[in-house]
Amino acid sequence: MQISFARSAIVLGLLACVGPFAVDLYLPALPQIADDLGTTIAAAQFTFTAYFLAFGIAQLVYGPLADWVGRKPPIYAGLVIFIAGSAVCAFAPDILWLTVGRFIQALGAAAVMVIPRAVIRDLHTGADATRLMALIMLVISISPMLAPLTGSAIIAVGSWRLIFLALAGAAIVAMALTAFQLPETLAPDKRVPLRGGAMLRGCLDLLKDGRFLGLTFIGGFGMASFFVFIASAAFVYMSHYGLSPIGFSLAFALNAIGFFATSQLAAGLGQRFGMARAAFFAVLGFAATACLLLVLVALGNDSLWLVMALLFLGNAFLGLVIAPTMVMALDDHGENAGLASSLGGTLQMVAGGLMIVASSPFFDGTVLPMVAAIALCSVLSLVFAAVTLGPDLKHSAPA
Repeated sequence: MQISFARSAIVLGLLACVGPFAVDLYLPALPQIADDLGTTIAAAQFTFTAYFLAFGIAQLVYGPLADWVGRKPPIYAGLVIFIAGSAVCAFAPDILWLTVGRFIQALGAAAVMVIPRAVIRDLHTGADATRLMALIMLVISISPMLAPLTGSAIIAVGSWRLIFLALAGAAIVAMALTAFQLPETLAPDKRVPLRGGAMLRGCLDLLKDGRFLGLTFIGGFGMASFFVFIASAAFVYMSHYGLSPIGFSLAFALNAIGFFATSQLAAGLGQRFGMARAAFFAVLGFAATACLLLVLVALGNDSLWLVMALLFLGNAFLGLVIAPTMVMALDDHGENAGLASSLGGTLQMVAGGLMIVASSPFFDGTVLPMVAAIALCSVLSLVFAAVTLGPDLKHSAPA
């Protein structure tokens, strides 16, 4: 079934917003949460690790399930789980229960991240799919721009617990969108029965596909850098630099704008220069910017404006990486797009969660550990890009 680009982008983008909104909305409240629950910064950051790990693991379920029963039923199931997790968070008596609630939230939110990617593959491939992915990212961009500001407004008038009740309300809206605005895009004759053995073989085939893994980890470590930023930024900007919750929200939004603005150029650049070439040089720019920032901060240039400017530039390069690598990773796996999307998402989320765990012991509230972890992610992404996309560069430019 063909539906318009605009309608696809709006509906799928708003659905995919649920997961990022669940991350970004409570960022300004993190210091308040840590104080209220009497916990440490590391324990508060672990709520992100729990979220990202659960988010990744759950994608292994939703993708094959969506290939079996269609795209819409798993979305409903995921949103119900998300609402339950939001309720646990809203009434959490301590950091342990908040972490449990975040884990449950992520188990549900994974559905509205992985399934829209499979819907894109149902509808389009190649440059058209990249264009639709970029439009969806444009819709998703409202999350890092509006969610922290909304969270700041909520904690200005009430408790941080209201944030999680607001997330439950957003999930109810997402269910209505799914029911009335999203058609089923997987025809019954194209559905794949859910068989454990077939799923295992499918995963093993994907894990043996070096190109699929390489493309997955190019985007995966790129996204991991953003996860590290999310987990650390509230403490760095508000505690180290002294920004207010609203000031932090604006700074956070600025860094996100670069990512989503350039993502709109990915399809055009891919058509002109070849997706592999465009993605490779974007990764190179991202790594160069992140490493430059690390060197400058390590030399004592601890300026908020410097950090914000180079993070903005780095994320602008990153916006040219994520959509093309997602699309290229799925292009050769249309017959099991749900499973490929699930496994790719799982690997990316696990990479992000592990990077937070690895960097947390070094986090001291200053900016250096954060930019060091981001630089490490950028270098790892570049290594995978060199191995995976390097051989394609001489063939990726159009004739």
